[in-house]
Amino acid sequence: MESFAEIDSLSVFSADKMKKNNIFATKRFFCDVYCFEPGQAQEPHAHVGSDKLYLVVDGLARIRIGDEERDSGPGAAVLAPAGVQHGVVNPGPGRLRLLVVMAPPPAT
Repeated sequence: MESFAEIDSLSVFSADKMKKNNIFATKRFFCDVYCFEPGQAQEPHAHVGSDKLYLVVDGLARIRIGDEERDSGPGAAVLAPAGVQHGVVNPGPGRLRLLVVMAPPPAT
């Protein structure tokens, strides 16, 4: 496994839907860069037994954690605790990139 990565070179966008690009993965956690075109979303969902951290790299994210929803810009960190519904929308007008860390990885 590589120990160093450049997220700019790993950031792939898709016109069809938000794109998850893996940076690191072990049996204890994963780290991805999620790429959203304007209007794309990650539908609300929850993970039993796994916490998720969103860090806004660039763009504007509308993030829902439970019943709370906020617009978050670059540098914002948002925690989705295990079992709590969470989702993300890119309200636009530009692209959105999130660094996402989850521990432990969800069971497949």
